[in-house]
Amino acid sequence: MQTLSNTTTKNKSLIVWIDDLKQLTKFGLSISVVFSAIAGYLLAVETVNITILLLLAFGGYFMVGASNAFNQIIEIDTDKLMKRTQTRPLPAGRMSINTAMTIAVICTILGLVTLYIINPKTAMFGAISIFLYTSIYTPLKSVTPLVVFVGALPGAIPFMLGWVAATGKFGIEPGMLFMIQFLWQFPHFWAIGWLQHDEYKKAGFNMLPTGEKNKKATSQIILYTLWMMLVSIFPVLKLTGKLYLSPIAALLILLAGGLMLYYGILLHKKQTDKLARKLMLASVLYITLIQVIYVIDKFLH
Repeated sequence: MQTLSNTTTKNKSLIVWIDDLKQLTKFGLSISVVFSAIAGYLLAVETVNITILLLLAFGGYFMVGASNAFNQIIEIDTDKLMKRTQTRPLPAGRMSINTAMTIAVICTILGLVTLYIINPKTAMFGAISIFLYTSIYTPLKSVTPLVVFVGALPGAIPFMLGWVAATGKFGIEPGMLFMIQFLWQFPHFWAIGWLQHDEYKKAGFNMLPTGEKNKKATSQIILYTLWMMLVSIFPVLKLTGKLYLSPIAALLILLAGGLMLYYGILLHKKQTDKLARKLMLASVLYITLIQVIYVIDKFLH
């Protein structure tokens, strides 16, 4: 009976440890980044190389996992102040800083080595992403609302990373993919900033463009949503090299963007958390949909 009890305890401990590892590396977010990178890769190739695809998936995950782990090490004290982050492994005391640092370093090495096997440029952009997120974005969060601009840079790399992994080159095509994901992040993170405004205040963070939940902030959300929609359909003009979008695909993307714009306008009028949540969910749907639309459209034409 004692042996059975010990085995059960070990199994529970392993499950908790795996769950903590997933929280430290932000499993859901990391998977969405891998999805973006794979979409970018598929847009650039005629024939899929499964080995490159797997290397990109694992390298991308380790890269984002490392950034998130470093971020949580730096923000352990502020994470203790917010309900949303109090139960993370570090602030809750389930994991030591040394353990988290070891995981972060291992993820960094594995991520960069894996991406370097694909090609050096892919590894370089991976390194830039980790550096910007950890060394500039994270410390600036408590300094200025402009931090969202800084955070949007590493956040925009995954979509273009796939193209660079496929071609070994950076040009107008990955540049466009970068711009799409770059502009998308403003309405997305400002919607989150609106929802978490009071919680962020406890930690000394201010993620809204004006520093307050007001109509000036929602005006910025609408403006950036419009820019995002225009840039997302720009390849329909056939001015972006090998990256092309058919008129039907462009119309579908406009409709998806229209949903974000609709909730952005409603948020501007009514200024409620409920509408900010709907905008945030619409933005997640948008970035997923346009990547799927781009890939399907490419292989249909």
